[in-house]
Amino acid sequence: MKVLMNHIYELRKGVRQMVLFTCNKKYGEQVAGRLESRGIPYVLQQAGQQNLNFYFGRRECLEAIRLIITRPLCQLSPEEDFILGAMLGYDICAQCERYCQRKGRC
Repeated sequence: MKVLMNHIYELRKGVRQMVLFTCNKKYGEQVAGRLESRGIPYVLQQAGQQNLNFYFGRRECLEAIRLIITRPLCQLSPEEDFILGAMLGYDICAQCERYCQRKGRC
């Protein structure tokens, strides 16, 4: 929960526009409750049998997530994976390398 609270802090301070937080299902209600009590919108995705992915942050980012994340993350196209990484604020050069590798061009 400390990691979640740090993500919420960074979101509130504008360090991040969107966060992907993965947790065990047993914490799902607690995470949802914390986000809801703070008025933070989120999108929930099943991640395997025991985990949940919470995407939270700016509404416009979440609208895009609803269009992109329609299946497990391991099944995303290289383009969808690149967009997601960029939206999450990952290093753009590392995302470019990852994209090229997934396309088989590195």
